Amino acid sequence: MQLHWHRRDLRITDNQGLAASAESESVLPVFVFDPARLEDVGAAYIDGLREAVGALQKRYRERGGELVVTVGDPRDEIPALAHEHDVDGVTWNEEYTKYATERDRTIELELTDAGIDVRRFHDAVHHAPGTITTNDGDPYAVYTYYWRKWQDRDKAAPIAPPEQGTIAAVDETPVPPQGEFGVDPPEADRQALNPAAAEARLETFCDGPIYDYEEKRDYPAAACTSRLSADLAVGTIGVRRVYAATEAAHEAAPTDDDQESVEEYQSQLAWREFYTQVLWANPTVETENYKQYEHPIEWRTDPEGLAAWKNGNTGYPIVDAGMRQLRQEAYMHNRVRMIVASFLTKDLLIDWREGYEWFKRQLIDHNVANNTGGWQWAASTGTDAQPYFRIFNPMTQGERYDPDAEYIKRYVPELQGVDPEVIHSWNECSLTQRRRAAPEYPDPIVDHGKRREQALAMFKRARGEDPEEN
Repeated sequence: MQLHWHRRDLRITDNQGLAASAESESVLPVFVFDPARLEDVGAAYIDGLREAVGALQKRYRERGGELVVTVGDPRDEIPALAHEHDVDGVTWNEEYTKYATERDRTIELELTDAGIDVRRFHDAVHHAPGTITTNDGDPYAVYTYYWRKWQDRDKAAPIAPPEQGTIAAVDETPVPPQGEFGVDPPEADRQALNPAAAEARLETFCDGPIYDYEEKRDYPAAACTSRLSADLAVGTIGVRRVYAATEAAHEAAPTDDDQESVEEYQSQLAWREFYTQVLWANPTVETENYKQYEHPIEWRTDPEGLAAWKNGNTGYPIVDAGMRQLRQEAYMHNRVRMIVASFLTKDLLIDWREGYEWFKRQLIDHNVANNTGGWQWAASTGTDAQPYFRIFNPMTQGERYDPDAEYIKRYVPELQGVDPEVIHSWNECSLTQRRRAAPEYPDPIVDHGKRREQALAMFKRARGEDPEEN
């Protein structure tokens, strides 16, 4: 018998490690709730993870088997289960964080020393880290070059689920309640997280919105994104299945523009893999700047500003809408993620790691590679990062990408009924105008123009330049 250890692959279809295990007579599928991993995420993520594990367990039971669910350190749990059930081999799909790599190495050594075969698979990506490189064999630090090669590589087809009767029938083990992990039920009204919901989102997206993706993806009120980020993060859907659906949409596209829109979405799938290979090659990017400046960046310590940002009370409408969406849904539109990240690092001058930690504890789609990649891009400290001198103006960003303030009003009720022109010029309004228009909404906590100049000076000092020189 083989043991398949589910981690971020909470599905039975399109699962490389599980399919390899199923080639034997029977498979014992296992999921371990790891307290060390759960300490880093928030209530919404844990709740979503529990739902996904429960859905996976239900699928196995429908097929006459059982997903064994335990709580503990996988370094103890996996070898113990392997010995208890006298398995011949163990499979799992790779994770790429520093913690996961060290954990897996320890488990693999113990299993192989006991004569148990271990097989690992790169299931969460089309192309394993280290396989798309520069001509010198180095990992890419610029996305555009990576994307060109990624786009030209063949993509594997989705993998069929194990046949009926291959899953071991053992005693049932329940999914632990939320309280067992020391967290309350989430306040956020998060999206459903299970394979059926993921498949429905994919089909809905590819039936129409994908053809508008290139034009509308940056407009948060348009709802023209797939919302599959959480499913890909925990693995309730496979990357091969998603890509195959987009290829079918590409073939069915009525126009060349529609095909280009599909390709734009596929490029976002490549971004996931680009950031994955960055993390794989540089495991410290979760806590350290990828890009090294000559001197340390002089980030500010501003507890009040940080709290206002977290609570969506900065007085910059698009920023506050995004931060409130995050609290309400455990999710934020990607364009708005860039805006709020720029505001924290370039307007409040607060270290990107503060924002990363907050996102990590709020998002249902938290993924270390994507999250650190996005934050370091905004902070001008990452690979292929936003140049330090390009600083988002939160007011013009709001006006450009939410011109009617539809998204803003959805999440900032204090601005209901306020003219969009007033909303998009909130920082320029007089105190009297602001009180008359929306007495409950806060004044801007910083002057963007002044903070922009301070940010430029801060980065010039870090680069060893004179801030006074142009």
